[in-house]
Amino acid sequence: MGPSDVQELRAAVRGEVRKAVVGQGAAIDLMLIALMARGHVLLEGLPGTAKTLLARAFARALDLEFRRIQFTPDLMPGDVVGTNLFHFESNRFVLTKGPVFTQLLLADEINRTPPKTQAALLEAMQERRVTIDGTSHDLGPGFMVLATQNPIEQEGTYPLPEAQLDRFLVRARIGYPSREDELLIVTSHGQGAGMPDLDRLGVAAVADLDRIETLRDVVAATRLADEVVGYIVDLVRATREHPALACGASPRSAAMLAIAARSMAALSGRDFVVPDDVKAVLGPCLGHRLLVSATAEIEGRDAKSVLGEIVAAVAAPR
Repeated sequence: MGPSDVQELRAAVRGEVRKAVVGQGAAIDLMLIALMARGHVLLEGLPGTAKTLLARAFARALDLEFRRIQFTPDLMPGDVVGTNLFHFESNRFVLTKGPVFTQLLLADEINRTPPKTQAALLEAMQERRVTIDGTSHDLGPGFMVLATQNPIEQEGTYPLPEAQLDRFLVRARIGYPSREDELLIVTSHGQGAGMPDLDRLGVAAVADLDRIETLRDVVAATRLADEVVGYIVDLVRATREHPALACGASPRSAAMLAIAARSMAALSGRDFVVPDDVKAVLGPCLGHRLLVSATAEIEGRDAKSVLGEIVAAVAAPR
């Protein structure tokens, strides 16, 4: 197994997902980057942009068990992780596992639930295990969270705290399709309401968890030269000194940027990281970890534009 196998997986998954979802190649790549790096993805987009369908098709293409939680204001932590219930016939408590016990978990509209319930995912995302009544339960190597949120709707939402945002390796923005893509969407899915049937669309598995684990080893072995490490560190440190940012990226962000760049290189069929790999994942990896100052926000600047300034100012190795 080598980088070419990771590149082949990228092409195969894209091909299967596109049977159900038109376009969104960049989002699929970010989901694969997170999968290879054992990370999680925050999908940000307006309603009706196929975020749920994208997650379902992605799980099907990789033969991963899929479960979905609709986050609501009244959702309790036990509804996510599960609870011990007393079984009268056996006269003992029995664990009823929550939907977090799966391989690919879709946390739909995660910002619609209170912080207490959001926090129920923290241990699961960081440790890949949950603790119920003092007992830890492993979630397995296939566990991955895809969380969705609406970027503009504020009523009835609870902004994700920094600790929760930091658990996501990348943030993928799901935008409106081009006119050509929207024509294809209407042609493919305009026959009836409801979620499209993946079986009818012919979405099939092109990998399994064993292959994913093998390819993860390939990604981890991707070479990261000292000068590229220095470039990553310089970019991260520049965020802490930029006047438009009230809070820059943490040292953990630098480590996350490195593994994301390794994944990007492997998806491109290379066994070494180049500066362009770092640039490709810089925004998705750091954008949600930065806090823009109030003055910069008034001026209409955001994390994406500030990161563009930093990339232009920090010299890349040759």
